[in-house]
Amino acid sequence: MDREAIGALGFACVVALIMLRVPVAIAMGVVGALGYGFVNGFATLGFVLGRATFESVFPISLSVVPLFIMMGVFAAHGGLSRSLYTLVASFVGHWRGGLAMATIGASALFGAVCGSSIATAATIGRIAMPEMRSRGYDDRLASASVAAGGTLGIMIPPSIAFVIYGLMTETSIGALFVAGIFPGILGTVLYMSAVGWITLRNPRQGPPGPRIGWVERGRELTQVWQVVLLFAVVLGGMYFGWFAPTEAAGVGAFGAIALAAVSRRLNWQVIRAGFAETALTTAMIFFILIGATIFNYFIDATGLTQELIRLIKEAGWNRYLVLLVLCAFYIVLGCLMDSLSMILLTIGAVFPLVKALGFDPIWFGVVLVTLAEIGAITPPVGMNLFVLNAAVPNLPLQTIARGITPFVTADCLRIFILVLFPALATWLPATMQK
Repeated sequence: MDREAIGALGFACVVALIMLRVPVAIAMGVVGALGYGFVNGFATLGFVLGRATFESVFPISLSVVPLFIMMGVFAAHGGLSRSLYTLVASFVGHWRGGLAMATIGASALFGAVCGSSIATAATIGRIAMPEMRSRGYDDRLASASVAAGGTLGIMIPPSIAFVIYGLMTETSIGALFVAGIFPGILGTVLYMSAVGWITLRNPRQGPPGPRIGWVERGRELTQVWQVVLLFAVVLGGMYFGWFAPTEAAGVGAFGAIALAAVSRRLNWQVIRAGFAETALTTAMIFFILIGATIFNYFIDATGLTQELIRLIKEAGWNRYLVLLVLCAFYIVLGCLMDSLSMILLTIGAVFPLVKALGFDPIWFGVVLVTLAEIGAITPPVGMNLFVLNAAVPNLPLQTIARGITPFVTADCLRIFILVLFPALATWLPATMQK
């Protein structure tokens, strides 16, 4: 068996192990270690394991991961999520499907201080689901809007997915954050349009609520100045070159804690829970990073990526045909594993191919994160579906899955628009201050 075939077999083994519920980090690490030893000899495996472990967690730029996680954790504990939901609901709650649209809008705004799809879905779901149920919303529409809206947490900056992609591909994290703004807004509009289409076909799924007056809307606006301030300082600071992503993460984490204190929700119990959640989430991500780095050493040793590039060049495929195949590959893979693991498992092999085809790394990062969003809401392993199923009482997984199709369609449409108009992702980063 040649090396390239061994690399393809190793990739298939990782996917099979994940389907058998083996933790992703262990699956990638074990297959990567055994595969590297088989290809290059086990005499050098010890050196590679030590080097891979060190390289995967050593970069100082990785400090943005726990800091942005901390920012999102304390923003949630500070009560920002409920204020955001109430604000958006006051403007659109009287429309057909208005509360579902408010769920998506609040998810987008909360994503501006969170960076995690799972955290956004869980946090907004606990607030929005009881409200929609009390107004007679169909559980399929209500739960699907929460699950889909949660995916905006990894597109609207700051985003942990963009951080990992930037670190793995040596692409500017600040530029990726800025690149996600317009696609994130587009995703929000398309998700709301999906709600409108669903309720147009069957108005009983999302009955309108009472209209809220402008005085009350103004009062709700005064409750969310914290989100606007925090988002403006963190993202604006990176855009105008005032500070680097790591410094922005530090400012964001400190700001979230300070705002929780200002809102009088900060106590020792919240502090302990917040730091514990930050540590556990960071450790999980770093563990997966170590496994992915070991696996990428194995893939590099097999020459699988170079062989794929050679085969595509010889076949004479149009680069957009290759992109279509990659999109289909990621959608299928997203049905089998969580978004972060999917990116880490594949980026070592896929990114050199993308560069060889001449695609912009920042643009592809936005497309990849959009594909990861689809993976987060597609069964059988859509993580947002499981999180919502666990967070909301009496909500079967099948109910959420039955309502998700219009939102997956909206994501596919977003990718099509990004392919037609790549400037949606590339124009704003090009205007950044260096």
